[in-house]
Amino acid sequence: MKKDTSQYGAVASETTLDQLSAKGTSRRDALRALVAAGLASVTGGGLLVTSMAAHAQATPKQGGKIRVATQSSSTADTLDPAKGALATDYVRCNMIYNGLTELDSHLGATMGLAASVDTQDTKVWVVKLRTGVQFHDGKALTPADVVYSLMRHKDPATASKAKTLADQISDVKATGPNEVTITLSGPNADFPVILADAHFLIVKDGTKDFTKTAVGTGPFKLKEFTPGVHTVVVKNERYWKPGLPHLDEIELIGISDEAARVNALLSGDVQLINQVSPQSTQRIKATPGFTVLETKTGQYTDLIMRNDGGITGNQDFRLGLMHLQNREQMRQAVFQGYGAIGNDQPIDPTNKYYFAGLPQRTFDPDKAKFYFKKANLGSTSLQVYASPAADGSVDMAMLLQQAAPKAGLNLQVMRVPADGYWSNHWMKHPLSYGNINARPTADMLFTQFFASNAPWNEANWKNPQFDQMLLAARSEPDEAKRKKIYGDMQVLVHEKGGLGIPMFLSSLDAHTSKLKGLGSIPLAGLMGFAFAEHVWLDA
Repeated sequence: MKKDTSQYGAVASETTLDQLSAKGTSRRDALRALVAAGLASVTGGGLLVTSMAAHAQATPKQGGKIRVATQSSSTADTLDPAKGALATDYVRCNMIYNGLTELDSHLGATMGLAASVDTQDTKVWVVKLRTGVQFHDGKALTPADVVYSLMRHKDPATASKAKTLADQISDVKATGPNEVTITLSGPNADFPVILADAHFLIVKDGTKDFTKTAVGTGPFKLKEFTPGVHTVVVKNERYWKPGLPHLDEIELIGISDEAARVNALLSGDVQLINQVSPQSTQRIKATPGFTVLETKTGQYTDLIMRNDGGITGNQDFRLGLMHLQNREQMRQAVFQGYGAIGNDQPIDPTNKYYFAGLPQRTFDPDKAKFYFKKANLGSTSLQVYASPAADGSVDMAMLLQQAAPKAGLNLQVMRVPADGYWSNHWMKHPLSYGNINARPTADMLFTQFFASNAPWNEANWKNPQFDQMLLAARSEPDEAKRKKIYGDMQVLVHEKGGLGIPMFLSSLDAHTSKLKGLGSIPLAGLMGFAFAEHVWLDA
């Protein structure tokens, strides 16, 4: 959702794949096999040492500098990974710091500062650290840095955006000269992926002042930082990944206006931008020397039918409204052909737990009319609230309104301003739209938005069977069994969940054709905000 109340904040308004190394896939498959045998182990033996997209491109060139503009900056810009809330924060921190794990092209975990992550029961995790890793000031990475970096999120004084994630960590302690043992409050097979969250990047033991300095182990060292203005980083010559990074310097700025951001790119003022609107893509592609990268993501704009009594709580009415969503028309007319068709459940096709066997719900006004009749709809006018705050929702609502008379539905679109939408309208009407950002795991998505006690249970949908399956999937070490449970959960949400999810949105980056090595991570644009170490200039 386009709100900074989630631990991802504005992160996820932004990403797809295919250019990344096959090594990530093989490592993930190896993990699956080990988990199925009762031992989860993620190792760094196949560490990517060249740009992930470079496998399909020319040999990377060294040197050069670029300017990058994201869609947001603020005087609250931070060097503290725990406090990251905007795209610029995530990009900045990924340039300076590393995590124990990193995300691959299917949101699985590959090794970062960890050489391996092992467990017998998915509750106690043993992390072996890489040797020879140095912070920017020459200090060696130690278990104490990891203990401090993870445990600080649990302290309310830190004001970490990831505190709800960190709350599941009961204890972190050094158990060897190069080993850390993490104990969770309950089993969670997704924990290696959670460690890849940008908030859990590793800082030096005892660091409290992030106002002007940042000392990490990452590919770049901080040169200049002025909140709300810019960040300048320079190449870390002692970076622990051989051959990376390629660039000598990166300047990061924020340009909130999308048209201004596109103009800055086409004028040569910046070389890379994110959050490009579908309507701008043709202009960019038509300009020689520039290109657009589509990243398919799990982000979606959804039609919320609240289970608060009244007609929207009627299952037949909900089914009728879902059959009035012309998904392909929405994809073409609203999003210019970008994105992927959805099926009224929140797990997108890029996700390894996506259930492809679920029959696709179709646009069928006659079937909608049948369900409305069963629901005793009558002729009363219904209002649906939409806003530019929820990507594409106004246009999607208009298309729904156009189709409604064919099914005997009198639908009025209430367009409200973006300002204040999330606090004043979202989840506060029988019918409204939401916009949910991608999450790196199915568990996080289901826990935050679909569990009976979920903080953002948009439809106010409560299903004890679903809640039981959620707990079962979280603690299930067998990957095949886990995938089956998640498939059953998708069926349940599709049939009874109270949300219309017509499609999944793509994140669009644009850049000069001279910039190479940019791939896709389906969490967000800019390669899941971790592009910096992988790109180079072919000038």
